[in-house]
Amino acid sequence: MTQPMQGVKVVDLSRILAGPLCTMTLGDFGAEVLKVESRAGDETRGWLPPVTSDGVSTYYSAVNRNKQAIVVDFKNSDELRELCKIIDDADVLVQNFRPGVLTQFGLDYESVKETNPGLVYCSISGFGDRGGATLPGFDLLVQAVGGLMSITGEPEGTPSKVGVALVDVLAAQNATTGILLALREREQSGLGQKVDISLMTSMLAGLTNQASSTVATGESPPRLGNAHPSIAPYETFATADGVMVIAVGNNRQFSALVAELGVPELAIDKRFVENLERVKHRRELKELIEEITVQDSASRWTNRLMQAGVPAGKVNSVGEALELAATLGLEPLVSIEDSATGRHSTQVASPINLSRSKAEYRLVPPDIGEHQQSFLSTTKL
Repeated sequence: MTQPMQGVKVVDLSRILAGPLCTMTLGDFGAEVLKVESRAGDETRGWLPPVTSDGVSTYYSAVNRNKQAIVVDFKNSDELRELCKIIDDADVLVQNFRPGVLTQFGLDYESVKETNPGLVYCSISGFGDRGGATLPGFDLLVQAVGGLMSITGEPEGTPSKVGVALVDVLAAQNATTGILLALREREQSGLGQKVDISLMTSMLAGLTNQASSTVATGESPPRLGNAHPSIAPYETFATADGVMVIAVGNNRQFSALVAELGVPELAIDKRFVENLERVKHRRELKELIEEITVQDSASRWTNRLMQAGVPAGKVNSVGEALELAATLGLEPLVSIEDSATGRHSTQVASPINLSRSKAEYRLVPPDIGEHQQSFLSTTKL
């Protein structure tokens, strides 16, 4: 079966999360990805614990499968020349160096397109290459200045980050999309182009309805904890043994909810008849619901409400979430066996499912410089 990205050669000069996640996605669907590192290696190789069963950083392992790896010292002219030969033969280059750093080595877009005009060159930065060029592009920083922390956390508490580097993940997805768009356009023009992705704009676009409400009203939304700014009840509720979520999206679901809770009269209470009124009286409604939900367990409430057509679920740990996905037949984990080295890696599967062109898991995350001799012909590095 032909993979969608089969025959596409990707040079990955990126490190940490956004760039490597983007190139891994391309590799999952057939691209030939070459990870280029300094001798110190991708920083995430040293971000441990936790580690895999063979001692590899789980952070590194999460976003570097389906790649081959070499090391190159950009300051060594021979090694740089060899890398440039590889880039001249590539379809895609992904990098996340600070804007301007690669120019001194002739690895910036304007330089490399002279010898490879068909190259799709993806640059990922924190804040773009203009006024924010010198700003450090750390996910936590962007969550803060990009507005996400201001709407995350309890109303009376302090702003909070999301529990994963979400901005990097959004940037990775945008980078992947931009690369695919540029490759599609290249089929028509024969020319590559530069794909500019910043964490800041990825964050702002990721705010979606929260950003659009700010633009429309001129007012920034407040923190609401786990509540929704436009829907109620749509948040967490205490139970006898933990926390569950109830996510009511319309009047029919609300009627089903209060009927299952044994208080059907709330469906005709003037405070709760319509969603607009439920949002206004969110706190009162939450208190009334929790008086009942604390009387039974989260799992039993979840089963009862879901059978009644009310979206509900207990707040799972990551391990419980993986188990749930498996019971639903979603096959969340894959096992990769490297026949050449005998190494094994269990990974979270790609979330992209195509009916004919399935993701393939060919290579475990590579050791640093593992494929040196396969790619560098004249220089012994």
